[in-house]
Amino acid sequence: MPSSSLRLAVVCMSNINRSMEAHSMLRKKGISVRSFGTASFVKLPGTRRKRPVVYNFATTYKEMSDDLVRKDREFYTKNGILHILGRNERIKPGPERFQDCTDPFDVIFTCEESVYDRVVEYLYSREQETFQPVHVINVDIKDTQEEATLGAFLIYELCQCLQQAEDMEDSVGKLLLEMEEKSGKSFLHTVCFY
Repeated sequence: MPSSSLRLAVVCMSNINRSMEAHSMLRKKGISVRSFGTASFVKLPGTRRKRPVVYNFATTYKEMSDDLVRKDREFYTKNGILHILGRNERIKPGPERFQDCTDPFDVIFTCEESVYDRVVEYLYSREQETFQPVHVINVDIKDTQEEATLGAFLIYELCQCLQQAEDMEDSVGKLLLEMEEKSGKSFLHTVCFY
């Protein structure tokens, strides 16, 4: 399968940090990709511990940024959230929920096991129509800016391997084992069908 025809998605909880960092990197490398969240709401760190700021998925990144500037510009600048939202806004208008997307993908990367579980559960719950396979691969990434960047590099490396494979369907398992040895990380992988 030629690399330009691979349809990729990256999914985290809120479509703010990890999935958007990978989306940004893959896009810069010329890879067609979309990103999503799986939560019911977008949650950002609040000024008080364990008190997140919560937004609806229909809220744009600019609206979130403007709201946080009004609430506490210094705090949200210092913790990097305003920078993240600015980057996101340059990529797309706002966060998207995976469960609201009907487009098919060849590979879906998730950024934590609970997101992987949600994506797989959602794909299994849909009525299968085309029986086109989709590989769901989990790459555990801590939800920090630094780890999101490292995770994006790992996802990019995985994409390169998948794109270079003569037969992706037959190669995924072997490629993941090789990457596990190389990176020291383990990956979850399953095949679902549309």
